[in-house]
Amino acid sequence: MTDCKRILLIGGPGSGKTTLVNFIESRGLIVHHEISRQVTLEAQEKGIEQLFLTDPLAFSNSLLEGRINQFKNAAFGVNYYDRGIPDVPAYHVFTGDPIPQNYIAACKKYKYDVVFHLPPWKEIYQSDNERYETFEQAQQISDILVNYYKNFNYQPIDVPQGSIEERFQFIQDHLTS
Repeated sequence: MTDCKRILLIGGPGSGKTTLVNFIESRGLIVHHEISRQVTLEAQEKGIEQLFLTDPLAFSNSLLEGRINQFKNAAFGVNYYDRGIPDVPAYHVFTGDPIPQNYIAACKKYKYDVVFHLPPWKEIYQSDNERYETFEQAQQISDILVNYYKNFNYQPIDVPQGSIEERFQFIQDHLTS
């Protein structure tokens, strides 16, 4: 679809992406939510406590498929995404797992218009049942994500720490300038 704009939010775990995406959605804007929690919960319903740890490739394949579907299902107008297609192979860089060639092909085929990066933020970081990384690992993931997106010719824009309203306004100002 050519009459839509895809705005992507990336960052390590616990950087405030989901909170920001929920705020964006509360403003009546189109949002495509992070799907890793959904994939994890579906696996847990099947008795697999942590699919990411038990079968990382199956987890990644589910994420890639879901994110491609989100990309294809973009609506007319501005679409905001909590994580994108290149996040999937970037996590393989973090884990040291091989990156399947179809992941690279998907990154090249499906391109977002603007990428915003939410850097690690220790004061808001929390781990939980689906987020098991330490803050230091979250920082590593953040760095890997930024570098990985740059490899696909994106120029991630760092969103400064601040209130949810300030972060949202920062993004809006960049989109209208």
